[in-house]
Amino acid sequence: MIDSYGRNIDYIRISVTDRCNLRCIYCMPEDGVALADHRDVLSYEEIEKICRILVRLGVKKVKLTGGEPLVRKDLKELVKQLKRIEGLEEITLTSNGVLLKEFIGPLVQAGISGVNVSLDTLSSGVFREITRRDVLEQVMEGIEEALKYPDISLKVNCVPLGIPGQEIQKLADLARENRIHVRFIEMMPIGYGKQYRCLTQDEIMKQLTEAYGIMYPVCETLGNGPACYYKPEKFRGSIGFISAVSHKFCSECNRVRLTSQGFLKTCLQYDTGRDLRRLLRAGATDEELQEEMSKAILEKPREHHFADPKIQEEDGRMMWQIGG
Repeated sequence: MIDSYGRNIDYIRISVTDRCNLRCIYCMPEDGVALADHRDVLSYEEIEKICRILVRLGVKKVKLTGGEPLVRKDLKELVKQLKRIEGLEEITLTSNGVLLKEFIGPLVQAGISGVNVSLDTLSSGVFREITRRDVLEQVMEGIEEALKYPDISLKVNCVPLGIPGQEIQKLADLARENRIHVRFIEMMPIGYGKQYRCLTQDEIMKQLTEAYGIMYPVCETLGNGPACYYKPEKFRGSIGFISAVSHKFCSECNRVRLTSQGFLKTCLQYDTGRDLRRLLRAGATDEELQEEMSKAILEKPREHHFADPKIQEEDGRMMWQIGG
């Protein structure tokens, strides 16, 4: 799938649920949110059908997200279904890690090839402040369990909020002794995230360079997206940065998103795309679905304008509705 700006779209992030077992301050209110009716959420069969058509069009990589994807029942069954699609090269998962210890084994057996764990601090007090839950120990047990599978790519994603005690260097230290890629992700100004000013990539680089010395750029490809990676001396893993606002990478964007309710979303900022659930449930043929997906890709916006205060976000969906 080549869009109108010459970008090859070969990667889709699929949200399987808007439900989550944490209440992170930059994502959800403390009391939770009004969740989608189960009938409005795509079935595994519908997701598999959409993926088959997208793979026919050129998608090669799928990441399953939420909400928290592991709260959806029998996620391994979806992985098995997707694994059978000829031409789909990679299925990965983004999780908050709370349930990872229980499910990583069955997911690996089903065909998962990589896991990203969202973890913003190693301080139990700050973790409780950010997530409004006291489950850091379970997350760390999930990471330890995932490390038992040497063929699985393991990444830890941190949103550096600048909160006292967040201690991002301690997170970076996870990559020193372990085959973990620790990535620092710039806050996207969507929903509750607009209230926070994250530390910038340059600020974090300065901190880590002072701590570790020279940060050597990593030339090999370590993921599906735009992260840039560095490796201090004697590190088993690496340090990555995803800075979508301050270091804009729209010209290299290779992804689209599918919400849990079946909207094919072609840009994080804008309400552009197609309601595939409506088409599916209205009886659209594979050919009709493929045509609408192709049109949506061609209409993919050139770039976001999150940094421009004159241009407001046009999509009212929150991140738990879009998919992380």
